[in-house]
Amino acid sequence: MAVDTEIRNAVSAADEDAQYDEKAKRLLGNKIILAHILVKTVDEFQGMNPEDVVSCIEGEPFISVVPVEPGLTNAEKEKNGQRIVGLNTENAEINEGLIRFDIIFYVRMKDGISQVIVNVEAQKDEPTSYHILNRAVFYVSRLVSSQKERDFVKTNYNDIKRVFSIWVCMNMDESSMAYVHLAKDDLLGSYQWKGGLDLLNIVLIGIANELPEHDDKYELHRLLSTLLSMELSVDEKLGIMESEYSIAVDDRIREDVSAMCNLSQGIREKATDNALTGVIMNMHKKGYTSEQIAEIVEKSVREVEAIIERAEPVLA
Repeated sequence: MAVDTEIRNAVSAADEDAQYDEKAKRLLGNKIILAHILVKTVDEFQGMNPEDVVSCIEGEPFISVVPVEPGLTNAEKEKNGQRIVGLNTENAEINEGLIRFDIIFYVRMKDGISQVIVNVEAQKDEPTSYHILNRAVFYVSRLVSSQKERDFVKTNYNDIKRVFSIWVCMNMDESSMAYVHLAKDDLLGSYQWKGGLDLLNIVLIGIANELPEHDDKYELHRLLSTLLSMELSVDEKLGIMESEYSIAVDDRIREDVSAMCNLSQGIREKATDNALTGVIMNMHKKGYTSEQIAEIVEKSVREVEAIIERAEPVLA
């Protein structure tokens, strides 16, 4: 019985984590939110009004559908007798379980001709099982290598598009942002090698638990912290978005914010219930009567006895 319950609890927690991840990705995948991120992270758009950047995002961003694995990022098919290669979003059920880019999209530059490829990844916290920068390097490398036969052919390496992999890490000790990119050090001579040092770009954004003040320094952090907060209500989030960022709240954004807040509320309530159960069972094991426990935790005797009855088989 105990093992079955532990398994169910683990599966339930994993499912909640997966749901939270999906809600976060969908919320961040709104074009106006992506535009705010681009303005603060991509040199081309710095200083621009995010509303003007929205039109530069081509098509709808792909959310959790494009595999990261080598050989699976591109989809190849024929149309009217011609071979066509694009980002792989087909046969998702065959590739179930593969690691996928959270959000990936093309952005047209201000010249109206050139493009960059942007990937945004959302993390609930900094991983402990691996170094996040190592994973970011792998992702940004895949964004480059997967362009072959899709964005450039044969040895036309000058057609490689710039790529940005932007990582948003929540629950960090402090608000932070780092830019990781290629650099050239001349060890002998000063020959000007041709090529683009700006092809690979990684941006790491740390979001602290406390909502930062709204100023230019923390403008992006406050927006992301607002969107991903598990404490703010729907109205509080939408209010900040509208009043401080002039974001027009459409039905999709309202739906995404509401869904995430509902899930966050459920997770908080479950955590509170689990903590209360732990307190009650500790007192029960130490010999406190149901009446004494009820008085301490401010519950009825019937509620306390029901909690003990549910928990005791698990502990047996």
